[in-house]
Order: sequence, then C-alpha cells, then structure tokens
Amino acid sequence: MLNKKNMLKIVGIGILTIALAACGQQDSSQGDSSTKKADNGTEEAATRTLTDAMGNEVTIPANPKRIIASYLEDNLVALGVKPVAQWSVNDGQSIQGYLQDGLKEIPTIPHDLPFEAVQEMQPDLIIMDSASMVEGGKYEQYNQIAPTYVIGTEENNDWRLELTKVGEILGKEEEAKKVLEDYDKKAAEAKATIEEKVGNPSVAAVWLVGGKFFMVSETLSSGAVMYGDLGLKVPSVVKEISAKATGNWSEISLEKLAQLDADHLFLINSDKATGSAPLSDALWKSIPAVKAGNVYEFSPDDSWLYTGAIANGQIIDDILESLVK
Repeated sequence: MLNKKNMLKIVGIGILTIALAACGQQDSSQGDSSTKKADNGTEEAATRTLTDAMGNEVTIPANPKRIIASYLEDNLVALGVKPVAQWSVNDGQSIQGYLQDGLKEIPTIPHDLPFEAVQEMQPDLIIMDSASMVEGGKYEQYNQIAPTYVIGTEENNDWRLELTKVGEILGKEEEAKKVLEDYDKKAAEAKATIEEKVGNPSVAAVWLVGGKFFMVSETLSSGAVMYGDLGLKVPSVVKEISAKATGNWSEISLEKLAQLDADHLFLINSDKATGSAPLSDALWKSIPAVKAGNVYEFSPDDSWLYTGAIANGQIIDDILESLVK
C-alpha cells in the first residue's frame, strides 16, 4: 500500500520500466508582521512570522523569489508561482509531466531533497509537504539554508488544505480561494453532464507498473475525484481494497482484479514501452470492463498519479472525454 513516500519509489520503478500581508497584527496562527520604510519613504512589503504544522515559528520573506516546494508544485502553478526547482525521481528522468506547461525549463531536484542540492539552488523559502520529509533532525539543517515551513503532519494531506496553506504562506489567499471556487464549479458541471448523458456508472482506476497492478483508494488521489467530486459509483472491489489501504495506491493481484465490478476502467500504464505483458493475460481480458471495451489508457505523465487543483481538473477532463461520447 502506497503512501506518498512509497509512491515516489514506485514512480521511479515505473520510469525505469518505461525507458526506464498583510500588514499589521495577524491572528495567533499567523504570528507577527513587520514593515520597514524604503529610502524614498514608501513602505516595503512585510515579512511575516507563521507557525507551521510542527509548531515552528517561520519568518516568511516579503516576496520570496526562489521557492523550493517539492511535490507541492501543483499548488504553486495554480497560484501563478514558479519554483526555483521541481520534484523529480531517477536523476530527473521522472517529473510531473502534466505540469510542464507551467514548469518549462525549471531545473529538477531529487525528491528526497539532498542538502547539497537544496543549497545549490539558493532558495529563499522552503515549503515541505509533510513532517516525514524533515524527520531525524533534517528540519534544522534545511532551516539553516532558508526559512522552512512544514505544511502538515500527514503524508496524505488534503489537497484543498494544502493549497489554502500555500496561499497563506505566499500571501495569495484570495488567489487560492478563486482556484478552489473554479475547481468546484468545474466538478459540479462535469458531474451534471455525466449524470445527464450516461447516468451514474461504476468506475475504477488501476496503475500498471513493473508488471504489477495497483488500485487507487476510494478517498485519495484520482479516487477522490471520481467518487467524491463526481459522485461516480464505487465498485465493491474498490471498497474492499480501500478498507485496508494506508496510501493512495494499493497493490492488487490480477486474480482479484478479475473480480472488478466496474462499468468503466481507467488504466495508467507505466509498462507500455516494455510490452505491458499482464494486459495479454486471460484474467485481464476476463474483466467485464475490458470485455466491454470500456478501458481508457493514460500514461504516467498524465495527472492520474497526482493530486491538486490542476491534476484533478485534468482528471475530470479525461473522465468526461472517456465517458461522454
């Protein structure tokens, strides 16, 4: 069962397989703000002291220009911010392909953020996704390089809360609110369209990587989009796998997958370049959705393995294109 940390390792395997401010007083959660006068007498933007999920008081630069926020880039791009480096696996072979319109020419940095690599980027702000990224005394070392803010204590934080928090850190609260409003409108319209055109079909998403299948959890990643935001029907096999899941994706045997009672199946195929052997197996071909021709294939460069306003919006587009003919 894959949490974010383990998922990074599996993504790496898949790639190897392929080619292989406000001024003034803030509330208690935000801490203090300060301003200073420029030489011409005008007020410069304020630095702010915010308390992160670990209780650290972090002084946020007034206008950070060199941000590292590994695996949080979806939030940055959604808010119109470019980081100084972007998340990658396997020496930059694997990146978040679906974000590259907004991250073009941004250099990569290893997902585990080696101190030397971080220092070379000369960041003025580091934003960490979860406490696990700074455990074992790492926080103090990162904080010596640049002010370091930890978003949450969980490895699978709610993407809406992450976006809201990133907006707060960067003084872009209103922009974050607008992104969420636009996403909710998009999801509601898509849900209505699907209900009008095809009713309420049952769907599932599986990921083929390294010759193994993984199923997305009911309430995480693309599962949250399909079942939560779009209200599509949850197959019993998905419910069963999700009940034991501790992360976004859980390994599922082909024998179990053959029992999948879904009308439609979304397949993220990381094994295409090496032949996708399991897709030739008789058990795979016996799956009802496969027999009916209702399988829609996507690459790991698409957004299905990720989460965030941009990723989820693209997933909605993919679902509409697949289901609504």
